[in-house]
Amino acid sequence: MNFWEIFLIGVGLSMDAFAVSITLGLTIKKPKLIEILIPGFYFGFFQALMPFIGFFAGTYFTKYVQSFEHWVVFLFLGIIGGKMIKDSFSKDEEKTDTHPFMFVKMLLLAIATSIDALAVGITFAFFKLNIFIAIFIIGFTTFCISTAGVITGNIFGTRFKSKAELLGGAVLVLIGLKILIEHLFF
Repeated sequence: MNFWEIFLIGVGLSMDAFAVSITLGLTIKKPKLIEILIPGFYFGFFQALMPFIGFFAGTYFTKYVQSFEHWVVFLFLGIIGGKMIKDSFSKDEEKTDTHPFMFVKMLLLAIATSIDALAVGITFAFFKLNIFIAIFIIGFTTFCISTAGVITGNIFGTRFKSKAELLGGAVLVLIGLKILIEHLFF
C-alpha cells in the first residue's frame, strides 16, 4: 500500500469528522483560532489511534485469515463506505448547543467518527506497511480536513455535509474494490 492509497483512505475516513466539523462551525459566530483547531486535534488524534489499535488486533489474527484477507479488506471497507454513503442521504440534522467544544461532547464525537478507522487498522495488518507512517498520514489528514470543516461550516453552512460523506464513502468502497481486484486478478 503506497502513500497515495493511505492518503485517500485518510481522506475517506475523515469525511465523518469533516461533516461534524461543519456542524460545529455553524455554532460559532466569529471563531477564535483555538475553536477552529480543537475539532482537528480531537478527530485527528482518534483517527490515528483507532487504526493503531486495529493494526495490532489484526496482526494477531493475520495468520488465521491470510488466505482470504483481501475479502476481509473489501468487506470492511465496503461496509464502512456503504454506511457513509447511506448516511449521506439521511435528513437527520445534529442538534447544536451553546457549548460545542465541551470535553465530553468532543470526546464522544471523536470516538464516534473514528470507529470505522478501527476496522481499517485491522485491514492494515494484512499489508506490509509502516503503521506509524500510516497513522500519521491519516491523523494529519483528518486534522487538516476537520479544521477546514469548521471554517467551511462557519462560512457556508450545512450545504456540503451530505456531499462530503458521500465522497468519503465512495472513496472507501473504491479502494476496497481495487484491493479485491488486485488480489483476484493480478
